[in-house]
Amino acid sequence: MNLHKSRRNRGVILTPSGWQKLQDARVELEFRENSGEKYTLEKLSEFTGLTSVTLAKILACEEKVDKKTLVNVFNAFNIKLHRNDYLQPEPDFENIERAITSLYQDWGDAVDVSVFYGRREELTTLYQWLLNERCRIVAILGMGGIGKTTLSVKLAKQIQNKFEYVQWISLHNAPPLKETLDKLIQFLSNKGQTKIDLRETTGHKISRLIDYLRSHRCLIVFDNAETLLQTDTYAGRYLKGYEDYGKLFQRLGEVFHQSCLVLTSREKFKEVASLEGEALPVRSLQLTGLDHVEAQKIFQDKGLCGSEEEWERLVERYAGNPSALKMVATTIFDLFNGNVTEFLQQDTTVFGDIRELLEPQFKRLSSCEQEIVYWLAVNRRPISILELQEDILSPLPHQKLLEALESLQRRGLLEKKSALFTLHPVIMDHVTVRLVDLVCEEIFTQKIELFRSYSLIKAQSQNSVIEEQIRCILQPVIDGLLTIFKRKKSLEIHLKKILAKLQKQSPLEPGYTAGNIFNIFRNLNIDLNNYDFSYLTVWQADLWGCTLHQVNFAYADLAKSIFTKTLSSIYSLAFSPDGKILVTNDALGNVSLWRVFVDDDKLLTFKGHASWVKTIANSVLREELNYTGTLTTKNSDISNIGSDSNCQTTKLDKTNNNEHLNFLPKFPDGLRTVAFSPQGNILARGCANRTVKLWNPSTSQCLQTLQGHTGSVKSVTFSPQGNILASGSDDKTVRLWNISDGKCLKILKHSNGVWFVAFSPKGKIIASACDDQKIHLWDISTNLCSTTLQEHTGWVLSLVFLEGSSNILVSGSKDKTIKIWNIRTGKCLKTLKGHTGWVLSLACIPISTTSSKEIGNILASGSTDQTVKLWDINTGQCLKTLEGHTHWIRSVAFSPQGNILASGSEDQTVKLWDMSTGECLETISEFRPYEGMNVTGVTGLTSATIASLKALGAIEVGNPKA
Repeated sequence: MNLHKSRRNRGVILTPSGWQKLQDARVELEFRENSGEKYTLEKLSEFTGLTSVTLAKILACEEKVDKKTLVNVFNAFNIKLHRNDYLQPEPDFENIERAITSLYQDWGDAVDVSVFYGRREELTTLYQWLLNERCRIVAILGMGGIGKTTLSVKLAKQIQNKFEYVQWISLHNAPPLKETLDKLIQFLSNKGQTKIDLRETTGHKISRLIDYLRSHRCLIVFDNAETLLQTDTYAGRYLKGYEDYGKLFQRLGEVFHQSCLVLTSREKFKEVASLEGEALPVRSLQLTGLDHVEAQKIFQDKGLCGSEEEWERLVERYAGNPSALKMVATTIFDLFNGNVTEFLQQDTTVFGDIRELLEPQFKRLSSCEQEIVYWLAVNRRPISILELQEDILSPLPHQKLLEALESLQRRGLLEKKSALFTLHPVIMDHVTVRLVDLVCEEIFTQKIELFRSYSLIKAQSQNSVIEEQIRCILQPVIDGLLTIFKRKKSLEIHLKKILAKLQKQSPLEPGYTAGNIFNIFRNLNIDLNNYDFSYLTVWQADLWGCTLHQVNFAYADLAKSIFTKTLSSIYSLAFSPDGKILVTNDALGNVSLWRVFVDDDKLLTFKGHASWVKTIANSVLREELNYTGTLTTKNSDISNIGSDSNCQTTKLDKTNNNEHLNFLPKFPDGLRTVAFSPQGNILARGCANRTVKLWNPSTSQCLQTLQGHTGSVKSVTFSPQGNILASGSDDKTVRLWNISDGKCLKILKHSNGVWFVAFSPKGKIIASACDDQKIHLWDISTNLCSTTLQEHTGWVLSLVFLEGSSNILVSGSKDKTIKIWNIRTGKCLKTLKGHTGWVLSLACIPISTTSSKEIGNILASGSTDQTVKLWDINTGQCLKTLEGHTHWIRSVAFSPQGNILASGSEDQTVKLWDMSTGECLETISEFRPYEGMNVTGVTGLTSATIASLKALGAIEVGNPKA
């Protein structure tokens, strides 16, 4: 008998989380094996090998069973039993709980939790704290709508049998402490304390309450406890007259008793913060959003259907906030007929009900907290405390900033990643919408506050951040203002009045107003030439790529603004098949197309290009676009293609008026190589993101995205017929692609990364150069390497097939030599020596369009020795050395007619040479977008930046207002 009792005392029961885990496994089994119909106990008994009686005990969580029994049932459902899935109840407590069940419970206005989503881990943690560790105070914290109230009720319902008294009290209307204490004492005294002693102090009542909590095991829940705290100040400060609640919490946390107080609040109370600890009887649980699996049930219960990706996007957008997700589910069901895809396409996060949910949370913030939250919304990404401090306009002591951040964390509004801070997505969107609305109102009324305190974009940010700032903040502000002012010109006049008022009343006053107005102007495509920004603080202005002729920035503060940079090193050159367009690609990844015009009187005409580039989303690509100029022609449709350094946008412009023609969308990674098809109707672009994109250069339509490489694409080239594209990559392969359908036809595997690929004139052979000093020749009909050429003693840096011959290949190397090969025999026919540096580029003159057979055998080579050499391929003799560049020559290219040679250099210039005379016809260098721009007395810029501005046309003159 005694043995039986001993064994029984060692029995266990499932915790709420363990019970839920078992239930989930049961439902999954029923869905998989029984079409969703529930199994009877008899069927489950057959499945688990346990008796129906034992299973009933396990599922009821009331009578103890052996741990081994639980292990067996969990194994039957193919799930593991963990320590937090079960517990051993205290024997004496277990014996009395049935006698007191539901005798002393007051649920007040507790919500119905019959429908409950997720929170398995949170319930397990709370169960452990309240039952096993006997915590005295537990605070459930989180932003509005996150599910604090629902979780507190669910918890209390599940563990009610473990307490003699359960009382759930809503503090929504902020009752005074005396009223709350009287309610508690009356309940805990079983209504015995009916008369209220008005002379009894609050301290005495707290002591009386603690006596009850010592004598009985009580569970008390205070819901919406944040109503006891002030708004417009740091978290955790009590309303006037409510400070005694702090005394209650302090004593309940410090004094021994056998009960527990559960608080739900949007903010952490300072008493909780000071008393809590992992081994202490006061704890707090910061509640975060549901994961996408848990949240998916909300949408399914609403009758919505969607893909896993769509569920994840929705949950991420609203940070898993259950209340927000329920509102969204209703909106999708009512307005979008349950179509999740259509709702996501709207790209709208914050709307009526969501705003009503979040706005009270914002209004609780102190002015300092609001300032931080606005800046976190502007930055759109996690930032450091230092960067945040630099953004904030008014000087903010470091200690005060830390206090505000700590307060925001106690409110559950921040996401902290290492030492970086940002906002939850739905909070960020709400704050952004709020900022946009208020800024529009301020500009209209000219009562400037937020517009001065916050930059709508941060010009020095990364491209992706700038684009998001324009899309989410700047453009919505512009759209809102155009709704008010109707016409762009009316808005421009209004903003000019604000600038004039600043210049007159508050010259050089710190703030972002002038910089914001500048960015609005440029995003509206307003002609900024001759504008006056003198004596203004022009912070975070995006001057990159702008034409600012005769603009007056005299004595302005231009700190934190960015500017156009000069032309970078030219890495590659190519002429279009008709010889009218020269393509240049520089070290920054910029691609430019130059129109070449030839007539009877003038060989070349150059025209400066003044436009600046935007994507379809009106994002300004500022970072490294090259505005070098445009070579024009009588019948030109396309004059320039510009690409930023991250292979993100290509822009085509009409030469007659520099009008924007169209745009190629952004790419996620850097540009590496470009090539035109023989017909000139396709532009191929290989990027570091391991893809090749095919574009129609006339319409900017993306024709194909070729995927398959696992490394950066270093070289692309079209077959002579134009139907096949070859791409070489760091992944040690050359891939052949069918242009018509984008399919990979063949993969040519190498032992090293591929730097360069070239088709033979008939398209039957591909030559590839790797970083192993070898040249590999591939027969594309057999997919085999037919020959390996290996006489170079340094890396092979360039390859070209001799025009008109499928047997002659020319290679240039780091070993300073050029070798001419017969690929049929694999022998080196000649070695051309003369360069004193690496041979970086080669080009053969096209013989099909030359009248002279002699000219048709000319080879051009560019070298790190800063010269271009012209060679007679037949004799190996150096015919001419073209000098003029002051740095390495990265690329050379002949026009199809053979009368012009282009060379691109590290000296940031392109030179065009007359082949008949060897004369340099023109040198292309950077466009001067700042011609006549007055930078006299400017501040906030380094001397190097000012020198760069002068190189692009800026001037310093006398004081214009003297």
